[in-house]
Amino acid sequence: MRKYFLGFAAGIVVVLLVGFSYVRLGFVNSCADMPVNSMESMMAMPALDASVARRAPEVTNPVSPTDDNLIAGMKIYQANCATCHGDVHRPEAMLADALYPRAPQFVDDAPDMPENQNFYIIQHGVRLSGMPAWGQTLNAQQMWQVTTFLSHMDKLPPQVSDAWKTAAGGPAGSAPSATAPSMNMDGKKMHMQ
Repeated sequence: MRKYFLGFAAGIVVVLLVGFSYVRLGFVNSCADMPVNSMESMMAMPALDASVARRAPEVTNPVSPTDDNLIAGMKIYQANCATCHGDVHRPEAMLADALYPRAPQFVDDAPDMPENQNFYIIQHGVRLSGMPAWGQTLNAQQMWQVTTFLSHMDKLPPQVSDAWKTAAGGPAGSAPSATAPSMNMDGKKMHMQ
């Protein structure tokens, strides 16, 4: 029985050493422009969700979803988050596909995790992704305003929705579009898909 346990332990050590060597010797492709493989998809997001759920303090959002707070959160989102997560005129964000893993697109798929967890991610960022720790730049009130905006972005009051359309670079009554003109390095217009 002792040999069985020693063999089992040795097998685990060998598997861990092979895995470590595979990563450490550069066999893992580090390119950000490749599709996320199924093993990563199966493990990374549940691991991130579990980590955030374990570490995010159980706090209640102190910012009420008034028009003023939603507009303040929208302005912070538009200035800092829309390039990666999309906005009302560009639901598919310009940098989304350039990140690995791909940044969530909140216009088409609003965040549905509890507000304390959204706040935690905004505050601390996500390691090995493009998500920065905004707690280094924004104060708690601003992070809660963004959190409130994210929690209500799929059901914004008309005044806030119009303000967002204007802040995103279009007239208040205009409809969102999936493609928006952008400039290439030569200064010529091109369309992002």
